[in-house]
Amino acid sequence: METIYIVEDDDNIRKLVCYALKRENYNAFGFALPSEFYGAYQNEKPDLILLDIMLPQEDGLSILGKIRQSSPEIPVIMITAKDSEFDKVTGLDAGADDYIAKPFGMTELISRVRAVLRRSKRTADENCAFHMGIMTVDTAKHVVAVSGEPVSLSFKEFSLLEILMKAGGKVVSREELFAKIWGGYYGETRTLDVHIGNLRKKLGRAGNYIRTVKNIGYKIGDEDE
Repeated sequence: METIYIVEDDDNIRKLVCYALKRENYNAFGFALPSEFYGAYQNEKPDLILLDIMLPQEDGLSILGKIRQSSPEIPVIMITAKDSEFDKVTGLDAGADDYIAKPFGMTELISRVRAVLRRSKRTADENCAFHMGIMTVDTAKHVVAVSGEPVSLSFKEFSLLEILMKAGGKVVSREELFAKIWGGYYGETRTLDVHIGNLRKKLGRAGNYIRTVKNIGYKIGDEDE
């Protein structure tokens, strides 16, 4: 039975979400304050976190950043009262797996939870290490090294590299990358190109492995191809 933490300062919403999740046979625990969440988080890591953006003590995006540093494998769904593009892009780029805007129905929320948990389980089952030329990618440990030197990547950059490595040299379309990394939200089409550009720079010489396939997407292959 999966454990889900809900960090939401609105008592009515938090209690309703906890009730709905428990009816679906999830272990659901609600926290009104970030400090309460951190206390539970240190004792037991959940399988998924529902995280409101607007919170007392500390905002949700700051909490998300800390979660991604300590446990990048835990899926997070952001909850926001604003249905604006800024919130969507900011949350997803910061490493959220999905977002849901208030007001939302419990049926929609449960559907999002199930989908994110399925993706998370599938990713965990596929975790392994990849080698290409001077680059090594360990998806289980969330570590990238070029010529033996560790490379620091953002959550989204690592996810892009992981998808390309798992494709085994096949072209991955822009649409597929958007769907897997940004949950199908396209927003500004330059978003993907910017992330790929940053990823190439951080990888240094290994950045040449990432090839652009015009009007289609990207693939990865060593320099001898």
